[in-house]
Amino acid sequence: MAGDDRAVVKTYVPADQKADWSEHAEELDMSQSEYLRTMVQAGRRGFLDDAEEGGSGDATPRGGGLEDRVLEAVGSEDVVSWDRLVSELSGDFEDRLDDAVQSLVERGEIRHDPREGGYVRREDR
Repeated sequence: MAGDDRAVVKTYVPADQKADWSEHAEELDMSQSEYLRTMVQAGRRGFLDDAEEGGSGDATPRGGGLEDRVLEAVGSEDVVSWDRLVSELSGDFEDRLDDAVQSLVERGEIRHDPREGGYVRREDR
């Protein structure tokens, strides 16, 4: 995703809530922006999806929202392959992963190492 495709979003929360979010983001080794994007997306896929379908709006510990999405993906077809289910349910994960990797590369925290065949943490940090 190119930098010019991004937009700033501002919100105001109580200082103690921001502190909690910052602490949790640090525990997950995420920036505050990554943390907020991830949490909003998780909420949209979880309890908000259930609420739109008339559910209680609570996240279900057994993954009921995911089960509903599997049932929807399978629909009335006789057979749906595992690969197709993964593709249908993974949504924009690859785009989000690409954004995260690009952000880490831009900040110099990771780099692509062709010899290793992937990404590595920058040793000079």
